[in-house]
Amino acid sequence: MVLKKLRPPFILLFLILAFGTTGYTLVEGMSLFNAFYMTIITISTVGFSEIEPLSKTGRFITIIVITVGITTGGYTIGMLLRMFIEGELSAIMGRKKLEKLISELKDHYIVCGYGRIGQLICTELNAHSIPFVVIEKDPLAVNKIESKGFLYIQMDSTSDDALAKAGIMRAKGLVTVVQSDADNVFITLSAKGLRPDIFVLARASDQQNEGKMMRAGATRVVSPYLIGGKRMAQVLIRPTVVDFIDIAMMDSHLGLRMEEAKVGGQSGLIGKKLMDSGLRQNFGVIIVAIKKQSGEMIFNPMPTEIIDSGDIIVVLGKHDDLKRMHSVL
Repeated sequence: MVLKKLRPPFILLFLILAFGTTGYTLVEGMSLFNAFYMTIITISTVGFSEIEPLSKTGRFITIIVITVGITTGGYTIGMLLRMFIEGELSAIMGRKKLEKLISELKDHYIVCGYGRIGQLICTELNAHSIPFVVIEKDPLAVNKIESKGFLYIQMDSTSDDALAKAGIMRAKGLVTVVQSDADNVFITLSAKGLRPDIFVLARASDQQNEGKMMRAGATRVVSPYLIGGKRMAQVLIRPTVVDFIDIAMMDSHLGLRMEEAKVGGQSGLIGKKLMDSGLRQNFGVIIVAIKKQSGEMIFNPMPTEIIDSGDIIVVLGKHDDLKRMHSVL
């Protein structure tokens, strides 16, 4: 785009150089080099005297070269300055807009680190329209974030200032997935220091560091290598079970999804038995489990199980059916 804008003035500059060099050579009988030199000093208006006395025709050529050369040079310089200023202003305005959008976030997630794991997390959050902001200091990673259109802050995730700018006091949770376990521990400590009640999901590269992260205040700790190894083993041992989990947990051609839904305080299902709720009949979902407010997890609940306010129901069903069920709950 930049080269396209600069192409016309550069073509015009080349033409005036060719005109002056050719004119001085043919009219004044100068050598090719002297004619080119004369054209250059004329365009640049450096004030050097004529290298050879010029005839009236030669001076007329000089007038044309000076007039067109100055006009073309001024136009080119002006365009370069305008492009530079516009680029700077655009960058400043873009940054201001980004900061404004981040300041308006609420109940969002803060993702610290945009490596391989961070990219996957951001892609999933974006696919489910869950608001988030990324904290990343690596310029190359920031370029990837910008290409995706995600909100980001280019700072060190271990900085309290970075967490504050990301809106930690308004956030729903924080995910720290930088490569260093030590940094993940430090980020967890910083987040808990700023806001003790925030949910923190931390990545542990080494399984031995999970306990340290929990002591630092992490709510949940995930070891990608441990999970990956166990999953590969399960593919060998229980392939059908793994296929079912893939269908339930990830988007598939069947359109099935496993989700959780919380029973709101105004839901009409409060106090009803599961068999009287109509969840299975009306929405065609499978009730996998119910998590009570006490933390008790009831797997494959009985039809006589009572639904209470604040219960979290884990269900398996089609996306559209799950959306309708959410509105009822």
